[in-house]
Amino acid sequence: MKRQNTALAAGAGLVALLAAAPAATASPPGGGFIGALSHNDVVVSTVPANGDVNPYGVAVVPSSSGRLVAGDVLVSNFNNAPTAANTGGEQGRGTTIVQVSPEGRRTLFARIPSRLAPTGEGLTTALVALRSGWVIVGALPTSDGTSATMRPGELIVLDSTGAVRETIMGHGIDGPWDATALDGGSFAELFVANVLPGISGGRPSSTRKGDVVRLVLDLRGKAPKLVASTIVANGLSVRTDPAALVIGPTGLALGPGGSLFIADAVNSRIARVPDAAFRLSAVDAGAARTTVASGKPLNGPLGLTLAPNGDLLTVNGGDNHLVELTRTGSVVANRNLDPKDPPGGALFGLAATAHPKSVYYVNDDTNTLNVLH
Repeated sequence: MKRQNTALAAGAGLVALLAAAPAATASPPGGGFIGALSHNDVVVSTVPANGDVNPYGVAVVPSSSGRLVAGDVLVSNFNNAPTAANTGGEQGRGTTIVQVSPEGRRTLFARIPSRLAPTGEGLTTALVALRSGWVIVGALPTSDGTSATMRPGELIVLDSTGAVRETIMGHGIDGPWDATALDGGSFAELFVANVLPGISGGRPSSTRKGDVVRLVLDLRGKAPKLVASTIVANGLSVRTDPAALVIGPTGLALGPGGSLFIADAVNSRIARVPDAAFRLSAVDAGAARTTVASGKPLNGPLGLTLAPNGDLLTVNGGDNHLVELTRTGSVVANRNLDPKDPPGGALFGLAATAHPKSVYYVNDDTNTLNVLH
């Protein structure tokens, strides 16, 4: 009963948070948020001293605490250091999160010890920094960098000094690929996209079993406490890929009123799950009725975030374009962030800030954090 009361208290607080949040008005076509951003610069390399590469997750620190500084950017690395045998490093083996100031000063925020990651490392795009100072990152580990050795992984919870305080396994976590949060201060709802439901040992090579789990976390104790877990979306396409390990639902963005937007990379579409912050059952997010936008200019959308003006921003894995859409799917702007790389495949996580107006994103070909401003 105590567990139920805690979950109800969390729900009430988060409902109040959503009700109090201003409903941002999406921009009409003609420029939107990114239309006024004219400079596209490299901030700094994301490669730490141990050589980890392939930056995936991007999160802007919301408030200062411990070693975290408000406005700094956290970046998680998915691959370990390159070797002669693996010139790009092995996927699902990265252990580090770097912290970058807007001026380009890079420090190591955390290196996850193997003994504290029960199923292994491989830090994904599922990277969230909460106002309370907690940082949560997903791990989808492999033992050799191939899909045949992928394991369900876990969420790793770090404090504001970069120390691992706990890991969360099970409870619907199965290949955590991206995450977003409704941050209520004392409580948070964490939404996690999973790419491994129905896949074991890399087989079958494709499914429609990708899903999104909502985790309610009580943040008032010495470590976040999981009080509820609910699958809110399923039916999402996933396929293994030798170059990308696995392709599936990646970007997540929470809109006003609790709607959850999902980047369906396999089908080049954006899906919407209504009332995701409150619902008690899953929506088939692969169904046509959930589609907000599909097809060009979307081309394998990966990272997804909500711009300060309320529009959706996503980066294409297929052609390195940043696309801005209204929440009803109208295209506002479309910009190539890496014209030197025509095949695409360089971009993954991103985050937008209002002050100053900017979009931070990682380029995993150059292993850098970049900023459009």
